[in-house]
Amino acid sequence: MATQQSDGHPTKEASDLATREHIPVLYEEVMAGLQIQPGGRYIDATLGAGGHAVGMLQASTPDGQVLGLDADPAAIAYAREILDPFGARAILQVANFRDLKSAAGSLGFEGVDGILLDLGLSSRQLADGRRGFSFSREGPLDMRFNPDYGQSAADLVNSLSETELADLLWRYGEERHARRIAKAIVVARPVTTTGQLARLVGRAVAQRGRRGQASQPRIDPATRTFQALRIAVNDELDALARALPQARDLLRPGARLAVIAFHSLEDRLVKQFYRQEAQDCICPPEAPVCTCQHQATLRIITRKPIRPTDEEIARNPRSRSAKLRLAERLD
Repeated sequence: MATQQSDGHPTKEASDLATREHIPVLYEEVMAGLQIQPGGRYIDATLGAGGHAVGMLQASTPDGQVLGLDADPAAIAYAREILDPFGARAILQVANFRDLKSAAGSLGFEGVDGILLDLGLSSRQLADGRRGFSFSREGPLDMRFNPDYGQSAADLVNSLSETELADLLWRYGEERHARRIAKAIVVARPVTTTGQLARLVGRAVAQRGRRGQASQPRIDPATRTFQALRIAVNDELDALARALPQARDLLRPGARLAVIAFHSLEDRLVKQFYRQEAQDCICPPEAPVCTCQHQATLRIITRKPIRPTDEEIARNPRSRSAKLRLAERLD
């Protein structure tokens, strides 16, 4: 089967291959929000399985380019196969978006026409028990985007004090049972697998519920604990805080930044950054005169975040908590 037409464009079969195993969240909304044009140059700074990048490349035909970055080497390897029909128009590199500006600059991607940050995990990461991201898959308690870098989740749960663990679960997971869960973890150490941790959390939360102090959770009781550990392991909030101003600086005037967040901590960071960069003065309200010399760099496109439709949630339940915010670079 041919994957390219004679003019170098991907065939329909190749496009179908590129999306058959992955459902990109808020796909149509991202494509419309970025206003992708033929010949444009775009960055997907969280490439994942390449679903959004496929759309960018199709919409920027015939000679648009997409730079795809991901901290996960396995994601880059998979996306390289998916995006192969687009040839040299797809440029891929293993890089965390905390290093967005240097990675893009080294490849000549400056003054670009749009940037996407999709902060969710990919289906492939969740489905691979060896990665340790999912409490529903038995495997080693890892959770690193790049398995060759940094401490694993097992390193954290087996080395932090009970107080440090409770603080981590509350700060990054907003877990109201953080102290009880931390105590259960410390008593049971060493904790080395996803299943072991999920069962510990389930027992701790259920015990609290029997005492009449908690209602039956609507989500799996391990959800917030796994979220908190993943954020801590990959230093995700700091990476996002560093990436946002870099993304702004890489945009040409009139180009847009799209960020899809999946929980309140991420979304709050994005919302605050957009608001700050959409105003000239950021001095404290009590300041008698402006001394910051700050000038607005962005125009907010979405005063309220774009949420998935009921139809999308039914088709892809993992999209239910997604929030898309768009901003446009000013001169």
